[in-house]
Amino acid sequence: MKRRKFIRNTSSTGLAISLLGMYACKKTSTKKEIVTKKDVFEPFFKLSLAQWSIHKMIWEENFDPMNFAKKAKELGFSGLEYVNQLYNKEIEKRGNTNEAIISLANDLKKRSEEHQMHNQIMMVDLQGEENLLATPDEAIRKQAVENHKIWVDATSILGCHSMRINLFGSLDEGKWKESSVASLTELSEYASAKNVNIIVENHGYLSSNGALMAEVMATVNKKNCGTLPDFGNFCLRREGNELWGTPCIEEYDKYKGVEELMPFAKGVSAKSFNFDENGNETTIDFLKMMKIVKDAGFNGYVGVEYEGEELPEEKGILATKALLIEVAKKINTGAGS
Repeated sequence: MKRRKFIRNTSSTGLAISLLGMYACKKTSTKKEIVTKKDVFEPFFKLSLAQWSIHKMIWEENFDPMNFAKKAKELGFSGLEYVNQLYNKEIEKRGNTNEAIISLANDLKKRSEEHQMHNQIMMVDLQGEENLLATPDEAIRKQAVENHKIWVDATSILGCHSMRINLFGSLDEGKWKESSVASLTELSEYASAKNVNIIVENHGYLSSNGALMAEVMATVNKKNCGTLPDFGNFCLRREGNELWGTPCIEEYDKYKGVEELMPFAKGVSAKSFNFDENGNETTIDFLKMMKIVKDAGFNGYVGVEYEGEELPEEKGILATKALLIEVAKKINTGAGS
């Protein structure tokens, strides 16, 4: 009772106490916010979603690829890596012309801006001879270069820093290297005026030979020509010499390959397939891979590319994302070094 009476009768003192209390609360709140920010872990890289991770959703479950930006944001990503072949139906609807591709790029750019997403890479996979940038047949090779130019234009409209291409066309190392250098040089020169990098992913056959790919990059020697190291595409030869779909009978050392490709990397593709009960990828040591990435000084976007069969695509994407964050924490604390 004495305390209540004292406060009631001493208004000036009461006001002082009140102001002091408000200041104390404000100070405490600010301190709490600072602690919260410190507790948020920031990995040495940013995360993008490779659209191939949802190719089944698009081809088998009728997910509209035009909503890619929205879906990636919902899954917790800030970057986007497009796959051109996932828009084939959309391009056909628009007339299947170069103008249709440009129209598509403009609309995708608007969608990405609407969701405040950052466009990173356009992955271009053309069909048949259209894709043979490493063939010794000069007429086919030249035409393949021309076929890719419209996609350089689309990549530029999107604001992606890079367009990923394939180097297929020969199994002879000498001929493959000569043709690859020629195509990359021509495409890089065209792309330079558009502020676009031309990058090569290890994607099977001779493109999965890390040392040979490094030789090609050194020979081209252009600032806007580089690589997209992928953790899982190191099959040099498959049964029946098929490009995809048959068992791999000769594989390049994936860790050696990524290490050889990293000096030229404009991005990184964190390929994943399946996971054990502890959340680790069953075929790829992510800690070892990401240490190679960090040791190379890379701090850009790492693309999540889930390609497994056991988990639905969304769960596989989230499992890969969680593993990358966990691995980054271990690297940050020096674990596994």
